Amino acid sequence: VYRYESDDIEDMSVNIITEIAKVLKIDPAYLMGWKSSTEDLDSSGNYPYLPTSISAGIPIDVDGMTRNDIDEISLPDAVMGKWAGSNDIYFMRVNGESMNNVIPDQSLIAVKPINLPNLKNGDIVVYSDGNDYSVKRFYQNEDKLIFRPDSDNMAFTDYIASADNSNIRIHGKVVIYIVELD
Repeated sequence: VYRYESDDIEDMSVNIITEIAKVLKIDPAYLMGWKSSTEDLDSSGNYPYLPTSISAGIPIDVDGMTRNDIDEISLPDAVMGKWAGSNDIYFMRVNGESMNNVIPDQSLIAVKPINLPNLKNGDIVVYSDGNDYSVKRFYQNEDKLIFRPDSDNMAFTDYIASADNSNIRIHGKVVIYIVELD
């Protein structure tokens, strides 16, 4: 890219333009200067939206949902960043105060399914223990799974489970959260 920017290479093939635009997740016409940036910002994607709130407090029971219950939300690619166009991300709201240092009550979260071995300590996850669901920071210490609140209220405590507990399920990692500020 440096060689193209510094005019070391003057002729850029269409294939190179297309590949660079794909990596940058922009329209090749914008890369060539044929479109303004405001046109590019107008692109958006549709994502599944689960019309239920997930607890950021004590895990709560979530009613079962069918495919017919799932709505759709449209968000600009500029908001989605590197996750723009991801077909496995879904959105839901958070309720409660146990994550209020990071994700205040009623914030919108994007959840990407992920396997336990791919999680890092400190990741924010949606998990369940049976039918009780919650959002917390994830930590693993040997055979213990620790779900830790991130709140200014010290009344919230860790939820600790055995790694071999078959009722514990990680539904996904929170990759984006959208917060409304007053």
